[in-house]
Amino acid sequence: MRHNTARYLPVIAALAIAGLAGCKKTPSNSAGADSHGQGDGNPITKATSTIGMSQCNLGEPWRVQMNDDIRRAAAVHPELKVIFKDAQNDTLKQRSHIEEFISAGVDLIIISPKEAQPLTEPVAKAMQAGIPVIVLDRRVTGDNYTCFIGADNRLIGREAGKWIVNTLGGKGNVVELKGLMTSTPGQDRHSGFREAIKDSQINIIFEADMKWLEPDARKEMESALSRFDQIDLVYAHNDPGAHGAWLAANAAGRAEKIRFVGIDALPHEGVLYVKQGILDATFQYPTGGAEAIDAALKVLRGESVPKEITLGSRVFTKENVDNGGEPIG
Repeated sequence: MRHNTARYLPVIAALAIAGLAGCKKTPSNSAGADSHGQGDGNPITKATSTIGMSQCNLGEPWRVQMNDDIRRAAAVHPELKVIFKDAQNDTLKQRSHIEEFISAGVDLIIISPKEAQPLTEPVAKAMQAGIPVIVLDRRVTGDNYTCFIGADNRLIGREAGKWIVNTLGGKGNVVELKGLMTSTPGQDRHSGFREAIKDSQINIIFEADMKWLEPDARKEMESALSRFDQIDLVYAHNDPGAHGAWLAANAAGRAEKIRFVGIDALPHEGVLYVKQGILDATFQYPTGGAEAIDAALKVLRGESVPKEITLGSRVFTKENVDNGGEPIG
């Protein structure tokens, strides 16, 4: 007996559609959020938007803090997923991070570059691929990025120089322990400082690139101590550098006669060192982690963000540390 299957096709099609509707997978969300993003502003189009974060290294406490700030800020937005990568102070490795993020098709990239020039090309490639890029802390060359977030390092260096001139009465022997001088913060903290002291009688008797690392700073300070009997102050481009210099001077029995100035002012590091009497001053350099997530959310919603977001800074000394420091600039 032949069956006329044609007359059953509408019923079969209807059952198939109903079955698909019942089995349709809800968009996955590894962070456990609904698909509408935040309650305020426009919804993010995907249930989970992926951000690739490339950190130049995690050997500096300040950079660990930056990652923590990003992680904490993203945690209250469960529609976001952040993938962290550590370049371990290797520029080539950081370039490969960006290439990996592009290949993976992430929705947005945050990068804190090790060096400006070598990271410019991969950032431009991400932009060409339609992936927004937020550059955090250290710049790349040119302006082919979505947004740069960071404090004014030249201003901080200049304010540190003014504080040093005032503290030393306009004259004295100073050691400058510089951050990585192929990075823009190191260059700006140096040039701002030199600008502030140029009309004084401050003598830079020793300078070295300690690459932001405390052990390197300690070794360089040991060299300075062996060469110079009179050192009035150490200006280090970050607090680990200033602390490394203090350790060297303390081991040589000379720390009490030298002042120490650093930059970063993390609560558990530079600010604590001021409270302990190790540092005489530290200048705040905010990580920008929370601000990066705020900007990322706006970009992912299709909102505009400023090309440049400049973060404020404060100075902490023994006179004001218990009151939260004082703003500079």
